[in-house]
Amino acid sequence: MVAASLDMLEESLIKKISILSKLEEENDKQKEILSSMDEEREPEFDACLDEKAKLIDELTLLDDGFQSLFDRVKEEVGANKDLYKDQIKRMQKLIEEITGKSASIEASEHRNKRLAEQFFSAARQKMNAGRQASAAAFNYYQTMNNFKDIPPQFLDKQN
Repeated sequence: MVAASLDMLEESLIKKISILSKLEEENDKQKEILSSMDEEREPEFDACLDEKAKLIDELTLLDDGFQSLFDRVKEEVGANKDLYKDQIKRMQKLIEEITGKSASIEASEHRNKRLAEQFFSAARQKMNAGRQASAAAFNYYQTMNNFKDIPPQFLDKQN
């Protein structure tokens, strides 16, 4: 029973590594999209975010399942560490790999966040410039419309 549970925990860790690898790929894709972001690439960016959200949901489910299974066998494994030392060592190596991938993903997320902030800042500036240009054109239009209502003027040429 406990050995089978430890096997399932190990499989869960392997699946988590696989999902984290996919997440790293999505982060790389997101970085590439953000590096050359324009209006045409927005659907790609949205699709990338959707895929990342799906992967994160899978990770959450795996973590929840892992934790509940681990809680069930924790005492038995702790009491008989020598019986399960090979499985424990394999899982420790997998956990080390997961930790490394998690740190790498976190760093790439921070880089992508900075790229996204730069893109959105530039987009905001373009919108503001467009709004200002539109407001200036509208003001000019209103000013010119008001000038055609001015009645003719007579100038007095007295010195």
